[in-house]
Amino acid sequence: MKKQGNVNPSAKRNNYKQLPYYAIFMGPTIILYLLLFIIPFIGEVFYSFTDWNGISSSFNMVGLKNYIKTFGDEKYWYSMWFTIKFSFFTVIFSNLIAFVWSYILSHDIPFRNFWRALIFLPRIIGGVILGFLWRFIFQEVFVQFGKATGLSWFAQDWFSTESSSFWALVIVFTWTLSGYLMLIYSAGFASIPDTLIEAATIDGAKKGQILKDVIIPMLMPSITRCLFIGINWAMLLYDTNISLTSGNPFRLSEGATMNIYATAFRTNQMAYGAAKSTIFVLVVVAITILQVILTSRKEVEQ
Repeated sequence: MKKQGNVNPSAKRNNYKQLPYYAIFMGPTIILYLLLFIIPFIGEVFYSFTDWNGISSSFNMVGLKNYIKTFGDEKYWYSMWFTIKFSFFTVIFSNLIAFVWSYILSHDIPFRNFWRALIFLPRIIGGVILGFLWRFIFQEVFVQFGKATGLSWFAQDWFSTESSSFWALVIVFTWTLSGYLMLIYSAGFASIPDTLIEAATIDGAKKGQILKDVIIPMLMPSITRCLFIGINWAMLLYDTNISLTSGNPFRLSEGATMNIYATAFRTNQMAYGAAKSTIFVLVVVAITILQVILTSRKEVEQ
């Protein structure tokens, strides 16, 4: 009789036989991840301790000088706070809209797949093109609509104040993100067993109670994923930012990534930009880890 805990030799051999398949299917992804993310990040951290300008073939080690300079850079921390505020409102609005759309489309309604495709369509449009498209809408369509209806909110100069530029970015990014999140929520709704809904209905639960006590707890894995995706995409905002507002007015609508790019490439302070970028990455990682920990605790077994 075998002792409990002993590894079956045949099972161990089978695991070794699976290694080539693991390498075929996971190898390219791991290699790309190392080449595109891990190695560049290590290089970024290294250069943040130097005075390299991005052009010269030589550089000197300066220790924490760039980090000390970053902590005293008011524009950088203003852009960081702008990005955090933008991410908060965008993630909340896009997830609420995506949840409502997916809840409606989880029912048997006419042309359901057509509506899903239509809602997802904004995600197909690229970030830069999206920014220019909505810039035209804000400056021409909204203004003319506001003048015709007398609604001053539409007729305002959208990129002349910090507040209007901020909400313009929130509107555009929410519009493009909610369609993608809707698909994830729709998959979550499809995975909920009908027997749970039927049992709750038989027990006399109303639609509001079913949504609160059955559907939302069962959707927590989807909520975790959607919040994670939303936070990452919103925090890494760059292309829509530069094409929609260009940081106007007076760099008051400039996100953190835009500030980092301007430091590293427009002023040739590559090492200083690397220090800013390293801090930004740590902030994003800390926020996403905290979010995943908090929401994962509420997930239930299906």
